[in-house]
Amino acid sequence: MGRPLTALPKAHLHLHFTGSMRHATLVELALAHGVHLPEALAQEWPPHLSAADERGWFRFQRLYDIARSVVRGEDDVRRLIREAAEDERADGSGWLELQIDPSGYAARLGGLTPTLELVLDAAAGATAATGVGIGIIVAANRTKHPFEARTLARLAALYAGRGVIGFGLSNDERRGRVADFAPAFRIAERAGLLLVPHGGELVGPASVAACLDDLRADRIGHGVSAARDHGLLARLAAEGVPLEVCPTSNVALGVARAFSEVPLLRLLDAGVPVALGADDPLLFGPRLAAQYELARDVFGLDDNALAELARMSVRSSVAPADVRRRLLIGIDSWLTDAASPAGRPVAPR
Repeated sequence: MGRPLTALPKAHLHLHFTGSMRHATLVELALAHGVHLPEALAQEWPPHLSAADERGWFRFQRLYDIARSVVRGEDDVRRLIREAAEDERADGSGWLELQIDPSGYAARLGGLTPTLELVLDAAAGATAATGVGIGIIVAANRTKHPFEARTLARLAALYAGRGVIGFGLSNDERRGRVADFAPAFRIAERAGLLLVPHGGELVGPASVAACLDDLRADRIGHGVSAARDHGLLARLAAEGVPLEVCPTSNVALGVARAFSEVPLLRLLDAGVPVALGADDPLLFGPRLAAQYELARDVFGLDDNALAELARMSVRSSVAPADVRRRLLIGIDSWLTDAASPAGRPVAPR
């Protein structure tokens, strides 16, 4: 038995707004708003998923859209973000970068700008209540027209420095050309926002390279297919571009057939910074601390290596300096507890 991983201070850099919802909250809000939940979201949760083909992704997206539909008003938004912050605190996370596409909620919440302002205000309230810092990433949908991405980038830019910390690109990587979204990312870049597209999840290393070349990514969501390309691994390591690796998500969606096939060790051994993430616990089940449990139990990382993973999550974040300092000091303090059993070490970065 090693040190308790819920006590390990860390940052969480890959969590989606709807996907952060507690299952009990989904069921309660669906009942309150008269939304029928399919068995996969009600009695058989968490659902059995696979995105190995487009039909599987369509099912995943359909379940996600149904879950999103229970968010009907201001109280729902505030509840989801407050509960997400409470869950982060329980898992040892002191900083959360929460990703949302405001266009998915705008019709019910008064438009794009009111939606984002509500999310930002709810995040500030959740931080005050829990002590967990929250930065918001505005994410465009790669299955929609790139003009919509530019609209969202302009909106994000207006709130840069006022709670919005980054701009992302998500959804099915098999749809849309990465280069078509470059103008949106240039808008976000000029505003000083962190550039955090998804890439290298459902398709190969070329997707990761396109995020670097066309979008000038500061950090990449998933990126695990980069492990197949030694040159790309060397580039990620040399440029210090972190990957947000989500083991539970990878297995649930068929990106990897088993946890042992998630290329965490290959990435670490190549010197690529890694931040573990839970992605969408509503659909996958386990939250952030469980990803660290997998790193210990499946990949054999000892407590020193797990602490270094936590440090990488903090260093890869845009948390304020005082939050970063507090978390890094906390990680060092976690390691001063009673000695833990030996395991696979990871070199300090």
